[in-house]
Amino acid sequence: MKMDPGSIHAEPFFLQTELGQRFCLFHQPHPGRKCQGTILYVHPFGDEMNKARRMAAVQARAFAAIGWGVLQMDLFGCGDSSGEFRDARWDIWKQDLARARLWLESRLAVPVSLWGLRLGALLALDFAQDAANAVDRIILWQPVISGETFLSQFLRLRMAGELFSTVSEEKSTGTAMLRKQMEEGETLEIAGYELAPGLANAIDGLKAAELAVGKSAVHWFEIIPEPGRSMTSAGAKITEKWKQKGVDLHVHLIPCQPFWATQEISECAELISATTSVFALAA
Repeated sequence: MKMDPGSIHAEPFFLQTELGQRFCLFHQPHPGRKCQGTILYVHPFGDEMNKARRMAAVQARAFAAIGWGVLQMDLFGCGDSSGEFRDARWDIWKQDLARARLWLESRLAVPVSLWGLRLGALLALDFAQDAANAVDRIILWQPVISGETFLSQFLRLRMAGELFSTVSEEKSTGTAMLRKQMEEGETLEIAGYELAPGLANAIDGLKAAELAVGKSAVHWFEIIPEPGRSMTSAGAKITEKWKQKGVDLHVHLIPCQPFWATQEISECAELISATTSVFALAA
């Protein structure tokens, strides 16, 4: 029985936590389908979250159409949730995921899977490593390989902004200077986000190679520029290390644009189709 994802509507609500409320959208499994499980979405960092909202919504509806419930949560200090971004910390975001998982488990008595995009993929892996009870499956959409590299790229946004600034002020001289400022306890404003040293340090130390999760099947979706291209050498090294550690890893190469970074909001139908197929086969 084919379902129309467009006919499925999300249920918005605020989830209470010890640090305020989190804005959530819950996509119920289609009533015409047996519920197969639930999926917790872990959004990316900064403006990538906004650029990817449409793709996340389309994928969530596609999951719901084949019988999966999906919870999208704005983490502390992000989107419409409580808190300021400058107060966000990695551990608070992991606590948010724990609270969201409890909500899903109380709502539907079925296994919970994780689905993370970019830095959200590393957060999902870090959460899954620490979880006392294994999650069912883990979906990674273009996971960040190195937190250090990701942070450097984010810091460069400030340097790029300074190139066009007409304000007469002391300007930074590079990411090394910006890192030094944070080491001294300074919160930096970058592309509209106030990044605190505590969060920056946590991101800086993340390495995908060290976040292998052996308790769950992992599906890694890597975006490539055109059909026939291979995974980056950095990504291939990580996947090889994970396999050596016994991770049940499945790599999917999908040709499309990096929708989380394009100037205009874009979609990747191939990624939606491939990801949905994995869960349709599992149903």
